[in-house]
Amino acid sequence: MLVVLPPSETKRDGGTDDRLDVSSLRFARLRPRRAELVRAVRTLARDREATIAALKLGRTQYDEIDRNRRLTLSPTMPALDRYTGVVFDAIDAPTLTADALGFAGEHVVIQSALFGPIGALDRIPAYRLSHDSRLPGVSLKKHWGPGGSRALLDEPGLLLDLRSEGYVALSPVNDRPNSYFLRVLTVGDDGAVRALNHFNKTAKGRLTRALLDAGISFDAVDDLIDWARAAGFDLTRSGPAELSLVV
Repeated sequence: MLVVLPPSETKRDGGTDDRLDVSSLRFARLRPRRAELVRAVRTLARDREATIAALKLGRTQYDEIDRNRRLTLSPTMPALDRYTGVVFDAIDAPTLTADALGFAGEHVVIQSALFGPIGALDRIPAYRLSHDSRLPGVSLKKHWGPGGSRALLDEPGLLLDLRSEGYVALSPVNDRPNSYFLRVLTVGDDGAVRALNHFNKTAKGRLTRALLDAGISFDAVDDLIDWARAAGFDLTRSGPAELSLVV
């Protein structure tokens, strides 16, 4: 089983003295693509105004330029600890048991715009790059599409895709059997079912946390659904390759 998460725009500072080693990241065949993009991001960071435009930075985010300039010199930490957005706040990695962390290392992948799909425990520095960033001469969809998709397509078993659509587009898995994209829905006061926007990230994080705590690698989607319902999640199959989580 593989759970694929989106990254977060916000990232924790700090880490250990270990520096970025793109060859150590999961899906080693992506090393050349990773190294190429790291060089492009570092080069762009030498031009402050170009970086502000490419990354759509506000006036309070100029420190992100220095993060990118120092990518290969900065301390690293596991990706699951590095990201600090809503999904990862709900996962709450510091409180995971050793067994749950081990399960995350085997079964959780995060779709980074800079590194492509990486393992949850892969060590990365803080950086700034989004799926919609516009690097000079680089299309992130074209850069990651073939290799990133192949990496996920080659993984056996059930794939639960919790990425946002923007990050799905970087490494699509349309042709992969036993792959399910998750939509988070809510029921309004009028009884109508609608897509949940910002708070869908909390639901995804809570589901992921429950999976890590349970430590069960599901091979069949029906088994996942049965477990989720027993755990208090309103999870249903809503299409041939789609699940819905109602909150």
